[in-house]
Amino acid sequence: MSYTVTNPADETFVARVEHLDEAGTDAAIAAAERAQSGWAGLAPADRARALRRFAERVDRDIEHLARLETANSGHPISQSRWEAAHVRDVLEYYSASPERLIGQQIPVAGGMNVTFHEPLGVVGVITPWNFPMTIASWGFAPALAAGNAVVLKPAEWTPLTSIRLGELALEAGLPEGVFQVLPGRGSVVGERFVTNPAVRKVVFTGSTEVGKRIMAGCAEQVKRVTLELGGKSANIVFADADVEKAAATAPYSVFDNAGQDCCARSRLLVQRGVYDRFMEGFERAVKAVKVGDPADEATEMGPLVTLAHRESVRSFIDESTPIAFRGSCPDGPGAWFAPTVVAPERDSRIVAEEIFGPVVAVLPFDDEADAIRLANDTRYGLSGSIWTRDLGRGIRVARAVEGGNLSVNSHSSVRYSTPFGGFKQSGLGRELGPDAPLHFTETKNVFFAED
Repeated sequence: MSYTVTNPADETFVARVEHLDEAGTDAAIAAAERAQSGWAGLAPADRARALRRFAERVDRDIEHLARLETANSGHPISQSRWEAAHVRDVLEYYSASPERLIGQQIPVAGGMNVTFHEPLGVVGVITPWNFPMTIASWGFAPALAAGNAVVLKPAEWTPLTSIRLGELALEAGLPEGVFQVLPGRGSVVGERFVTNPAVRKVVFTGSTEVGKRIMAGCAEQVKRVTLELGGKSANIVFADADVEKAAATAPYSVFDNAGQDCCARSRLLVQRGVYDRFMEGFERAVKAVKVGDPADEATEMGPLVTLAHRESVRSFIDESTPIAFRGSCPDGPGAWFAPTVVAPERDSRIVAEEIFGPVVAVLPFDDEADAIRLANDTRYGLSGSIWTRDLGRGIRVARAVEGGNLSVNSHSSVRYSTPFGGFKQSGLGRELGPDAPLHFTETKNVFFAED
């Protein structure tokens, strides 16, 4: 079985990727299990050096990786370059971890008590199609740093940069079997990550519905999971904010990557007193977003990932949808969808469900309490933004909003040096930050009697 990758900007052929079957997946997991003990047994400094070599190989390949991602996923080339550089940076950051996985000596009577951080073994990482390179690195880099072997299943639609990263790992000298990329269907490769007992943890980024099934399957073996799932995040603009700045930056909080981002601020909450002024500035900003050829250096938003996904996004818009205004996009071949701003009722489907496209719902609110109620009126809790000049309000609202990654007077969500993850049905566990390698270890406690 295979999958044909097409360029979402013009529907031309890019590559054909062969898929692994269940037997091939099991063979790869067995190879990872054999390789892991040797990898974990390396001196920490040697494991760190191997990860730095991996980072160096990625750095040399940034332009190639970027052009591959743009052809496969439709990301604007400037964004793809940032993503490839981010993989390099994540590897460099976690290359410092092997020598810093430090246990404790705990005072006890009658002897000495120490703790060790032991690697889990084989870790299965299942990545989504929206940010193939970056999200893959959030799983494999800290897992490798902690001494685990990693099997990575890329999304069926966007496997090409992950396959290339697997090649670069071998070129950098990582031992055979320690890091393997296994293209295939989720129902085959991903399912074996869940059911094969040699895989000791599954890291999954994707839809909440699939995440629930993975969590239930892993429960059969009491297998660890980290889940980064859906989002319907709020961008809250108070009347005392810099309204012009909030309006000018709002498009890039939701239309980056054509809205295909779990952190997209797809609910825009604006205090009634400044609603009209905000919408005037927001309309200018939306219509100025440059949507076009992702290979063009000036492009800010490319196409959706596939024609099938475009149909999914279109299903949320019909003749009854209260569209406030739209941006523009190219005609002709390609999975194009113009940035779209809607002004629905609070109980609308378009407000409640994750669209995963360039559609934002704008809702007015009355006061701080109303803004918090509205922001939290969702099953998700991944990210969000708060715009206010009042420091006290910024603190209060940030503490009250149920979200794992919030920013005040900005739209920042993800830094590899800080933890990332969601509340409620947006996920379980945390990725990134200084503690990420510990999430791929077991803490072992050992007591040495003095007699």
